[in-house]
Amino acid sequence: VLSVERPPTLQGWNWGYCGEYAFYHALYPRAWTVYHLPGQDVTLTCRQVSPVIPHDYQDSSLPVAVFLWDIENKNDYDLEVSIMFTMVNGSGHKDDKSGGHWNEPFHLEKDGDAVSGVLLHHCPAVNPYTLCIAAREKVSHQTAFSPKGTCSALWNDLITDGRLDSPTGSSPPTAKGDKVAAALAVGCTVPAQSHNMLEFCLAWDMPKITFGSREREHIRRYTRYFGARGAASPALSHYALTHYRQWEKSIEEWQRPILQDSSLPSWYKSALFNELYFIVDGGTVWTELPEDADVSGGLRSENGGLPAQPAVIKEYGRFAYLEGQEYRMYNTYDVHFYASFALIMLWPKLALSVQYDIAGSVVQQDPTERLHLMSGRCSPVKTRNVVPHDIGDPDDEPWQRVNAYLIHDTADWKDLNLKFVLQVYRDFHLTQDRQYLQDMWPICQAVMESEMKFDLDGDGLIENSGYADQTYDGWTVTGPSAYCGGLWLASLCVMCKMAILLDNKEMYQLYRSTLDKGSTAFDKLLWNGKYYNYDSSGRDLSNSVMSDQCAGHWFLRASGLGDGEFKAFPQEKIRSALKSVYELNVMSFAGGHMGAVNGMRPEGVPDRSSVQSDEVWIGVVYGLAATMIHEGMLTEGLRTAEGCYRTVWEQLGMAFQTPEAYCEKSIYRSLAYMRPLSIWAMQLALNTFPHFLLFDRVVVVGEELL
Repeated sequence: VLSVERPPTLQGWNWGYCGEYAFYHALYPRAWTVYHLPGQDVTLTCRQVSPVIPHDYQDSSLPVAVFLWDIENKNDYDLEVSIMFTMVNGSGHKDDKSGGHWNEPFHLEKDGDAVSGVLLHHCPAVNPYTLCIAAREKVSHQTAFSPKGTCSALWNDLITDGRLDSPTGSSPPTAKGDKVAAALAVGCTVPAQSHNMLEFCLAWDMPKITFGSREREHIRRYTRYFGARGAASPALSHYALTHYRQWEKSIEEWQRPILQDSSLPSWYKSALFNELYFIVDGGTVWTELPEDADVSGGLRSENGGLPAQPAVIKEYGRFAYLEGQEYRMYNTYDVHFYASFALIMLWPKLALSVQYDIAGSVVQQDPTERLHLMSGRCSPVKTRNVVPHDIGDPDDEPWQRVNAYLIHDTADWKDLNLKFVLQVYRDFHLTQDRQYLQDMWPICQAVMESEMKFDLDGDGLIENSGYADQTYDGWTVTGPSAYCGGLWLASLCVMCKMAILLDNKEMYQLYRSTLDKGSTAFDKLLWNGKYYNYDSSGRDLSNSVMSDQCAGHWFLRASGLGDGEFKAFPQEKIRSALKSVYELNVMSFAGGHMGAVNGMRPEGVPDRSSVQSDEVWIGVVYGLAATMIHEGMLTEGLRTAEGCYRTVWEQLGMAFQTPEAYCEKSIYRSLAYMRPLSIWAMQLALNTFPHFLLFDRVVVVGEELL
């Protein structure tokens, strides 16, 4: 058994593989696990391939994975080699023992290619599905066996001749309390001192889903190509086993320019591709837009709203991913602001689809009063003309009922509206989709008008309200602040740009005059000669150094702005602020080896005034690194981001479950989180900065940048 585990069941199998003889390497969506078998003088390499392919909206939606086994025979004689693939009918959930589950063998021939395997029908009352294990040649199977007990019979069946009994017919439905599994074996001859290969596929067909409320049925995206009857597993497996070579070609063409760029360190290449796991593994749903859906929220285009069914959602579907596997809210927007770089760069149509859904929810309201946990006060679930915190809880009815977040009333948060505006223009800049810009313009105007009320003294700068009213929802901020004030000025800047593009001189003048006033106030109230103070409250800790103080400027740079007429911050002040952050938040924290701490005191100790100020947020650090790269600080940017990668992927052992946060003492919070997808902002910065300027002072020695 190719596992180092020794489980309490299956004792009749040959456990005890030594992990020292194996190693693993990943560049998502592919991975390689190498197993050396010194006793047999054989090396097995399992290559895992998932069709997660940029700009591909068909095969990327498919619920399949392929396992390709390269077998190297180092002996001077031929070998007959068989590999067995076993699978439990279920997901590890308690309903695996609910009874009524059954398996059956299948064989499918199409276009000259044959695929055989076992279908595992999982039949709970809600969201039934079929798993499928399949292969192409010399396939034998065991339709059903109990994973309890020793399972010696299955093992003996395999080792007798390398094949399984292959009974015909279906297994009986399981009794309540029992589990059932299936096995597939494939064999081949491997010539002496040579190689051969075996191919396996796993598919899972759950075409229709309901969320916790059970109110609506949603149809998954892949059913457009394989049907929604729940009988697609054989066809999915056949398609995967006959198309994976093209998938790998596409993946290699996408990744090759980055992997072959010798000026980039290996850790960055690993982080860039492997953080993409969350696009798929973040509780993700990709569904068709129901025929009766009205995305506009009731306010149509002619009245300053949206089309009922925007073309991009009709064509490419609805997309939602969780804030984190432990934070159960879909498309949490203050965090998606950071993570969205992965979508807009790799699957831009899905990024625009998310934006249309958010825009439609802006104009909606839900006056239902509910208690918010931090303030202890009741307020409406959703206020009109403000961006929602999220599009809902998977245990309720996402898209239908938004704002599952209960800690604060986010109608008064200062960052959500601004993050919508900034994403709208960045997305337009990267896609040049004029229809999208026109559709979003009235929504941007509405949320900016809502935001204006936070400028209490008319100086052109919004003010925070003395509680944690932004994405740092445990870190109190009072009055004008570096983070929200910077986002505000950047939003005014992109509103000016959009007004010119849409030939709206009146709105341009409004936003320009507000930007000019606000910039003056921002400098006067927050600039201290080296960096922008955390806030202007005058508290003892108001002059803390916030790692995220240049977030607004980051988005301007990512949108091709930040110079000339469309500039919100003096370049020399941005560079001074970034230098201060690097010296204090990065190099004065944990020896410069753990990224940037959120808050640092000017005397060089972390700001411990809140549960979040002394945390490192990995997604924020990647955004900070991108900002540094945009400003020509490549060495500093890579050093900053490298600390997070080394901490998470190497020291803490959290590969493919990057948390939201960790502290200097290696305490972490919220495993498998959305925000670190912001590493793709670093790639955008590398793509857009002139290459000869970016690398003119970098020397590469081995894997280290000096």
